[in-house]
Amino acid sequence: MTAGRLIVWRHGRTEWNLQDKIQGQADIPLDDVGISQARAAAARLASLAPTRLFASDLQRAAATAAELAALTGLKVEYDEALREIDVDDWAGMTMAELAAIHPEAAARIRAGEPQRRGTAGETVEEVALRFSAALERIADQGGSADTVVVATHGLAARVGICVFLGIPQDHWPAFGGLSNCNWVSLLPSRNHRWRIEEWNAGSLPEPVMSDDPQR
Repeated sequence: MTAGRLIVWRHGRTEWNLQDKIQGQADIPLDDVGISQARAAAARLASLAPTRLFASDLQRAAATAAELAALTGLKVEYDEALREIDVDDWAGMTMAELAAIHPEAAARIRAGEPQRRGTAGETVEEVALRFSAALERIADQGGSADTVVVATHGLAARVGICVFLGIPQDHWPAFGGLSNCNWVSLLPSRNHRWRIEEWNAGSLPEPVMSDDPQR
C-alpha cells in the first residue's frame, strides 16, 4: 500500500530566516509573520482533507503543523528524520559571515560541490538520503485514499524529494528552493514511483529565505 498524495510543506518564517542566518537544527521558533503564514497555508491545505500529519520535531515545523492539526483534528506525528540539515557550529552565522570565515567551504557550496556543514554536521547527500528514507516510510504507511502532509524544512525537503523521486544528483539544482510555508505535492505514478503535481505551491513567487543555497 502507498499513500494517494504526499504534501511536503515547509515551515513558516523565523527571525533567523529574515536575518539570513543559517538555522540547521537550531530550534528557532516562528516569528509573527511565520505564524500568520502557517495559519493561511493550513486553511488551504485543510481543503485537501488530509488524513495524516507528520512533522519534524523542531519547533518551527511543529508549530506550522499545529495550525493544520487545529483545523483538521489530526494528531501530529513527529519524526526526527524530517529535520533540516545538521550544520553543527555554523548555526547562527549569516551567509556573509560564513563566506568570510570559511571562504573555501562557501565556494564549494555555491558550486554545488560536496561539503560537510560545520565541523561535524551533515552533507547535502546525507540529509537527502535521510529525508528520502523518511518519506518512503511515511508513504508506505498510507493507502490510496490518504492525503499525507509532512511539515518540514526547505533544504532537506528539496534534496530529499529528489532522491525519493530517483532524480540524479546532477539535476538537483534544477529544483528551486521552497518559500516559507509553500509545499510540494507528490502523486503516485503508474510505474510504482512518484511524480510532482506541484512544486513550491501556495503563493505567488517570492524570495526564498533559507539555509538552502539553491535560492
